Amino acid sequence: MEYMSERKDRKKKKKSFGYRLLKAIVDLGVFLLIVLALSYLVSAFVMQRITVHNVSMLDTMEEGDVLLMDKITYRIREPERYEIICFNSEHEREGLIKRVIGLPGETVQITEGMIFINGNQIKDVSGTEKIEDPGRAAQEIHLAEDEYFVIGDNRPKSIDSRSEEIGNVKKADIIGRATLRIYPFNRIGVLKKK
Repeated sequence: MEYMSERKDRKKKKKSFGYRLLKAIVDLGVFLLIVLALSYLVSAFVMQRITVHNVSMLDTMEEGDVLLMDKITYRIREPERYEIICFNSEHEREGLIKRVIGLPGETVQITEGMIFINGNQIKDVSGTEKIEDPGRAAQEIHLAEDEYFVIGDNRPKSIDSRSEEIGNVKKADIIGRATLRIYPFNRIGVLKKK
């Protein structure tokens, strides 16, 4: 009798160890699925990490900088002048990063290196050099109610709304607002409108 009782106790211990191990594995699996689902949701709808792949935004950002892009702001409000946006272009595989200059409904023209919005010169707060090539903005460009005119801070090396290749950026093509540089570590900080 005593022998049978010991066997049952050992069997219970073995069963309880196996059961506990299986439960721990299932719990870990469920936890990992939740983490992956939350990571996907954050990346798809809230924040996304992006890497700068060209020099069109020098001196604000350099090639290789890693940024966080906010995907929520433009669901609440419209982009504002001088904000840095990331958008899709049919001519580029990766999202482009530029600065908003012209807003929907405005007229943009670049004359003698200066930017005019609705006939009034605006302060070019972000350009590293004078605009030598106005491109298609040599003539007045009328922005539709869902279009933005964007320019890279490195005026001579930027392919932006001045070119036919990019043109005016539609609101539907805007992915989000570049808000924070997270790499390199010695330049971590908030990206401001200027």
